[in-house]
Amino acid sequence: MRLFAISDLHLSFGVDKPMDVFGDHWVDHAARIQASWDARIGPDDWVLVGGDTSWGLNLREAQPDLDWLGERPGKKVLIKGNHCTWWDTLSKVRRALHPSVTPLHCSAVRLDDGTVVVGGRLWDPPEAPWAGEGAEKIYRREVERLRLSIDAGRKLGGTRTIALIHYPPRYSDGRVTEAVGLLEEAGVEACIYGHLHGKDHRYGFQGEAGGIRYYLTACDAIDFAPIEIPLGG
Repeated sequence: MRLFAISDLHLSFGVDKPMDVFGDHWVDHAARIQASWDARIGPDDWVLVGGDTSWGLNLREAQPDLDWLGERPGKKVLIKGNHCTWWDTLSKVRRALHPSVTPLHCSAVRLDDGTVVVGGRLWDPPEAPWAGEGAEKIYRREVERLRLSIDAGRKLGGTRTIALIHYPPRYSDGRVTEAVGLLEEAGVEACIYGHLHGKDHRYGFQGEAGGIRYYLTACDAIDFAPIEIPLGG
């Protein structure tokens, strides 16, 4: 098996919200993702999908986008993003997803080679100048959910641990969120995140720090093609 990642698909097959209003580079972005995905990813591969999958406001509106995801080759792990208002109770989300898609929420997923995936949505650090009203409460809740996911991952006893998070846990300006300490303590080897678009790509830390490799995988940051995440020996 191989491991790939992509985030922020922002699909809108069930609603009228085209992404090309954000620039010409978004024109036909879903078709471009599909072409690259279907050409590169096989049935035994895994794809980590880092949130903001659909613009649908509820499961009914999001269903065409979730069906599109289910039709893609490979097995997928899916987390919630800040725009995923369609994400209902976990039982309802599971029923809406294709069997090849596993939702990750306060839980962990063990892949075929023993890799354990933990993670969650996270949120803006409340002390950041761009954090909105109520950020502290949401951030604390999301950190606790990440902690629960990591605890669940430890029980799976895998060969390595990889984190899938929507918001960046580490920023290029040196800002480090509380999540980083949790990830380092858990021995996470790689952290995949998204959320940042356009000119904001520069704020996301990429590279290695504290023993963790960080990857920004928002689809417009990776040319609308899933990227392969190297797995250690």
